[in-house]
Amino acid sequence: MLKRAVIFGLGVAVSGCVPDEPAKGKGGPVAAPAPAPPPPPPVLQAPLPQPAPPAEPPDPPLTGSFTDDFERPALGPDWRATSGVWKIDGGKLCGRSARNHGVWLKRRLPVNARIEFDATSASPEGDLKLEVWGDGRSHATGVSYTNATSYVVIFGGWKNQFHVLARIDEHARDRKEVRLDPAGADLRTRRVEAGRQYRFKIERSDGKTVRWWVDNVEIHSYADPAPLSGEGHEHMGFNDWEVPVCFDNLKVEPLTGN
Repeated sequence: MLKRAVIFGLGVAVSGCVPDEPAKGKGGPVAAPAPAPPPPPPVLQAPLPQPAPPAEPPDPPLTGSFTDDFERPALGPDWRATSGVWKIDGGKLCGRSARNHGVWLKRRLPVNARIEFDATSASPEGDLKLEVWGDGRSHATGVSYTNATSYVVIFGGWKNQFHVLARIDEHARDRKEVRLDPAGADLRTRRVEAGRQYRFKIERSDGKTVRWWVDNVEIHSYADPAPLSGEGHEHMGFNDWEVPVCFDNLKVEPLTGN
């Protein structure tokens, strides 16, 4: 009796150490659980906007006479070139093939001012050009300069065929022009001579009329019913299309007037 009880107890102990068989369902073994889905990709943050560069301070106003003889090796801080063709050469400000990308003086002109300087073209095509009462920054964006911000002064333009004073558009129908005479004795109708130095003077003294002289001969007068003045129309600058040109002995001074 004792022997049978011992055998029974051993049987129970052995059966308790045997692992259970996998549970069986009605249709066979239960499938293993599906793997966990991968984690979502990390959320990428858009790069933070970079701070804008500091705005360039406004150009100082012209409060007195400004002169420049260009006796230095480089253009200097008083000028803003819109093309790399503008250089100091032999004590003069010179350029070639600027394609109406001029060089602006960093001074804000009053409504009334006088501008004087020497100008020389090295070409028989003439084509001495400047801008007055413009924005001090812009340049032509196409082949024809129809979007200036200034009055455009051209001495011997279009291969020495015209002297022109235009507003905004150098091709405008209302531009002031003189057709040049190859045999003309009058400076106002004579073609520009290559290598000759001319003295220009441009002024506005009444708030509306731009007048232009060369060697003390009046070339044009333009009475503008909507004068270019104030913000966007406060600078002067030199310009050029293709021919080699030089400018020197600049003097700009404010004028009193209406």
